[in-house]
Amino acid sequence: MGGMRRIMIITGLLLCAGYQCISAQVADSTFDIFNRLTIPFTTSKSWDYPCADFQLNGRACKIVKPRTAAAGHPWIWRARFWGHEPQTDIALLERGFHVVYCDVAELFGNDQAITLWNSFYQYVRKAGLAEKVVMEGMSRGAVYVYNWAAVNPDKVAAVYVDNPVLDLKSWPGGKGKGPGSKENWELFRKDFGFITDSIASLSAVSPIDKVAQIVKGGYPMLHLCADADEVVPPGENTLLFEERVKALKGNITVIHKPGFKHHPHSLPDPAPIVDFILKAVYPPKK
Repeated sequence: MGGMRRIMIITGLLLCAGYQCISAQVADSTFDIFNRLTIPFTTSKSWDYPCADFQLNGRACKIVKPRTAAAGHPWIWRARFWGHEPQTDIALLERGFHVVYCDVAELFGNDQAITLWNSFYQYVRKAGLAEKVVMEGMSRGAVYVYNWAAVNPDKVAAVYVDNPVLDLKSWPGGKGKGPGSKENWELFRKDFGFITDSIASLSAVSPIDKVAQIVKGGYPMLHLCADADEVVPPGENTLLFEERVKALKGNITVIHKPGFKHHPHSLPDPAPIVDFILKAVYPPKK
């Protein structure tokens, strides 16, 4: 197909090679989430899109709105590292999604982080966003994503994670092949109240320990996995997680990046990621 994209319009849905695009027939031009926010906010720009910045429970939050919202008001929730490799976020904004963020660094997905996120979720739902959200996590962001999803399975449309941390003993613990991070391991211990290193090492508070709860959600999961990741070893994280998910008949897809290390994240062309998300949010009619 070369550099050209073949476009077809089928029952109001615009389908593009490489992407599915939302057409005017499935847009909601009357919806403006800024008019529905009850907390004072300031306005900035993210990738030339309007962004509402505000505080909720003492945490910095962002909502970036598309120029025209898609019907149903779909959204993607960036867990960590706001603005890093935003290709997917921008592509979804172009297709009518909202992009949101609630800063819970550095709580490593503990009960406090989940409680804060529950409040944020309720707030944006009242403002009109869809019941089910696409969760996005890069690196340690995956811990936040999956720990929240494990206790909120009915609120998740799909999960997209990139070179994800799935076992906190692997990173920041460094209890396997990776170097870990002593500073972040101490933060993790403090966040979870683990008095000793041995207690922390025996804990089961990571996504890798919660596969049964995660799979019960029934939502599709997409992992980008750098096969030469020196920081978050795949064998201790995505590959082991994938094995356990498949054993429980869960829905997981892994895109391998042979020869790549932990950085860079994402893909230069986010088409496979965007296609995955749109298929999850707008499943084909049977």
